[in-house]
Amino acid sequence: MLDQIHSAASLLARQREIVVLTGAGVSKESGVPTFRDALDGLWARYDPEQLATAAAFERDPRLVWDWYEYRRGLVRQAQPNPGHVALAELERWLRVVIVTQNVDDLHQRAGSTDIIPLHGAIMRSKCFAACLGEPTLIDVAGLAGFDPAQGPPRCPHCGAWVRPDVVWFGEMLPRDALARATRLAQSAKVMLVVGTSGVVQPAASLPFLAARCGAAVIEVNPSRSEITPTAAIWLAGPSGEVLPRLVQAVGEQLA
Repeated sequence: MLDQIHSAASLLARQREIVVLTGAGVSKESGVPTFRDALDGLWARYDPEQLATAAAFERDPRLVWDWYEYRRGLVRQAQPNPGHVALAELERWLRVVIVTQNVDDLHQRAGSTDIIPLHGAIMRSKCFAACLGEPTLIDVAGLAGFDPAQGPPRCPHCGAWVRPDVVWFGEMLPRDALARATRLAQSAKVMLVVGTSGVVQPAASLPFLAARCGAAVIEVNPSRSEITPTAAIWLAGPSGEVLPRLVQAVGEQLA
């Protein structure tokens, strides 16, 4: 592992800008369960089609809102782990762009400054009807009389329901976010892929696109994934353990 970390650090240290793709494994190390792992307790009897589609929200907005309020509570309790912090510290030496499949705000709270949230942001809310354009973000905390325990509020602009600003099953990823992530994958010399299984599309295609365009892919993951055969270097371990060592090695090479 030590030789692999130094090899990976050498690849990173030669770059002015690197692209990082993070997945659910990074947040899970902070205690944020994956979507399906969170389907426990009172929520165990539901399936994703009942909780994470536009049709489900139209059918029962209170049920879907309550599910996301439950998940927001889990995110509020979580703290950035050493992996999040290490990626933020990497900005001391390099320009780092993080493309994330996670909907929490842990990268931001750790101090990373350039983040592309492909699947949205669970702590934000928007108008279901996108009345002022997509997304029409709504600051629900600023709505008079709003009580999250009473279900979703109405949009102050058009009266439609307010929903979480996340990508549901059957919805397209934010166009601008996906376009920028794709351009970065095409131009990257090195892509660092952390804590993702490489299954959820279209984000899972980004490391393969980067590799086809000549990038060296460095994977950090405790177990093999769909991405591992494409990776130039696989650092086998949790991001909270591997990334601090990797970033320290980059700093030593650039000192």
